[in-house]
Amino acid sequence: MEMDGKNIKKLIDEQTDKLEVPASLQPEAVVERLEEKAKKKRRSYYKKAAAFAACGVVVLGIGAVGMWNRLSPDDGETLYKTADKGEKTESGEVTAGRIDTAEDFDQIYGFIKAERDAQEKDAAAYGAEKNAVSDTASSAQTMEADSTGGAGYSDTNIRQDGVGEGDIAKTDGERLYILNNQTIEIVGIEQETMEKIGEIPLNGEVHFSEFFVEGDRLVAVYGEYPEETGPTGSYLYREYTTAETFDISDPENPVSLGKITQSGSYHTMRIVDGYVYLFSDFRADISVLRTDLSGYIPTIQGEYMDSSNIVIPPVKRGSSYTVITSFSLQDPGEETDSKAVFGTAGLCYVSGKNIYICETEYASKETETDATWIRKLSYENGELKAVAQAKVQGVLNDSFSIDEYEGNLRLVTTVTPGFGNSVMPISQEEDSVQTTEKTVTTNTLYVLDDKLKELSRIEELAPDESIYSARFIGNTGYFVTFRQMDPLFSVDLSDPKKPEILGALKIPGFSEYLHPYGDGLLLGIGMDTDPTGMTTNGVKLSMFDVSDPKDVREIQKYVIEGAYSTDAAYNYKVVLADPEKNLIGFTVNAETISYYVFSYGEDGFTCLMQRDMTGYATNVRAFYVGDRFYLIAGNTVEAYDVHTFEKLDDIVL
Repeated sequence: MEMDGKNIKKLIDEQTDKLEVPASLQPEAVVERLEEKAKKKRRSYYKKAAAFAACGVVVLGIGAVGMWNRLSPDDGETLYKTADKGEKTESGEVTAGRIDTAEDFDQIYGFIKAERDAQEKDAAAYGAEKNAVSDTASSAQTMEADSTGGAGYSDTNIRQDGVGEGDIAKTDGERLYILNNQTIEIVGIEQETMEKIGEIPLNGEVHFSEFFVEGDRLVAVYGEYPEETGPTGSYLYREYTTAETFDISDPENPVSLGKITQSGSYHTMRIVDGYVYLFSDFRADISVLRTDLSGYIPTIQGEYMDSSNIVIPPVKRGSSYTVITSFSLQDPGEETDSKAVFGTAGLCYVSGKNIYICETEYASKETETDATWIRKLSYENGELKAVAQAKVQGVLNDSFSIDEYEGNLRLVTTVTPGFGNSVMPISQEEDSVQTTEKTVTTNTLYVLDDKLKELSRIEELAPDESIYSARFIGNTGYFVTFRQMDPLFSVDLSDPKKPEILGALKIPGFSEYLHPYGDGLLLGIGMDTDPTGMTTNGVKLSMFDVSDPKDVREIQKYVIEGAYSTDAAYNYKVVLADPEKNLIGFTVNAETISYYVFSYGEDGFTCLMQRDMTGYATNVRAFYVGDRFYLIAGNTVEAYDVHTFEKLDDIVL
């Protein structure tokens, strides 16, 4: 029988309606994954492209280290606009308000249904392709630093002092702990020769993500994919995150003490005062029926979360959760508390007292600019409490762009107009004249109080440029923007209600990672370019003198010629930066992938070691313990003399 297109479509629809598609393979889930990947690629592309192509010319003076020019707010160039001088610029205003938890599962399902209806409406209006790039997406970055370990050894480079983080390698000064595929290897380093003394294997359909070591406890986090069936009996693919704690007082025989399992894929972990805070991202199945709770309500230890522990957004839409569970290292099999933040999931920043979930709202036809929703939760001794939420204009580059200090929140965002302000022709039928409205990307500095209400803001910073890196140090903030040159802005934040731009140092290239390096010094790692910004020269280390924030100077630089990127740009955990030991280490990507170690002195940077690491780029970590330097790559550990960098030992696990 010959069938036309309509009949074929009808037959396909009838057959596919009988299939139950797992949540992870629902169209909106696939779209979000593609969006997230695409946006990361676009961000990376823009940064690289900016180094190769830019418009405009900047005339520079000659400085001690090369071509640079210090700009102050009085130099005539418009670098920013304050918002407290009488003009009320509504575009950058902060929308702050109370934060609510769900009344019941029916309310949450209403949000899920609204999301489904909105996506269907968007698809009908714009087509599947346009919908894939305009809908709200998750920005699950794990970009967050201080690697000083104390007690004669270094530790993981962390985002916030006093807040521990997991990683793929750790040391306690006596042993190395290394993630090697499905096993955590324990290596003794107290003798002249390294020796494997124990291991924690992982069996079954699971995979290790990270682990954390404190005293005689090791917390291993891994993903699980148990076999589950839906209401119709079909197989469902769902991921769970498990944190299993081991007693490692006898490293030859680690003993499991208990575990916590929650819905979703692993996001990150934090450890403060003996409590672990486990974060995962759980995507709801927006096509699910109301009665199928497993499709849209997260679970902890196999039990559905109480609706009163689910924080809901102020707008009736959402498709993802950031699930947070806390437990004590002394009782690691029992949940202390849990919360789930419903919305779109996103970047997590954890200060010494609070958790901030930052969800990106990308511009659509209804909005003028990209925006960020900030949801604040407090934590103490494992207890979690929803505090406030706010919406700011613009998007965070990474977790260093947001910082809590003395109860206030400081952040810098890049504000990009959406479809409403895009470059588009405007046709006038009467005379057939076409004009163009230009899109201009700018940046905004916000200061919010403990309830996320706006205290102040500075708008229109560095027009046509984007935030590449940031670092807040006490009452001073530093951030780098780039399009053709690298302005390193310094901001006085001593009066939260009246922040002041102190200056902007302009030099070729850009820093993608900033790290305090002793009194009055700030280390920058990024890319060097020619003065036009059109050609990259290599990966650059910069040392900035910030002893006078009004007169920031690049006093030394070192260019690794031929290198095209560094992992430090997107994963701060690969960086070892210890001013007390005077060691700076990170991976560099060129024709080969190498790990570099530098020291810094009055004469500039000195390269102490360059080691080819091809094949291990994403798995390289380094520590010093006493007078030894350990380089870990995959299943290989090499030991060096920390003074001469002569190789002393190695072991293959």
